[in-house]
Amino acid sequence: MTDATVLFAGIPVTDFQAAVTWYDRLFGRPADIVVKHDEVMWRVADAAWLYIVEDPTRAGNGVVTVAVADLEKALAEMTDRGISTPPIEAVPGAGRKAPLTDPDGNMVALAEVDPH
Repeated sequence: MTDATVLFAGIPVTDFQAAVTWYDRLFGRPADIVVKHDEVMWRVADAAWLYIVEDPTRAGNGVVTVAVADLEKALAEMTDRGISTPPIEAVPGAGRKAPLTDPDGNMVALAEVDPH
């Protein structure tokens, strides 16, 4: 797949309004696009979007990692927005990460990649 131009990563949730509130706090802003009454999207990078969709059957099994330039700064922002932050974990040979968990148990990890 060499011609991909945009990534859309989806997270299934059970309580759509609770999830919207949590992800609004995560990103520090409301969703960029309301697709329909049970699906919204945030632009995370130039060609990367994260969306949540009400889908109780699949909720709680999502895993997404967002790379950030400064992990401590990103976690401080999460704390300021009322999101509980975990300790930073070393990822040998790759960098560091902090796995956040949304209200359904989906993991949204913040990662800082080693420049090597």
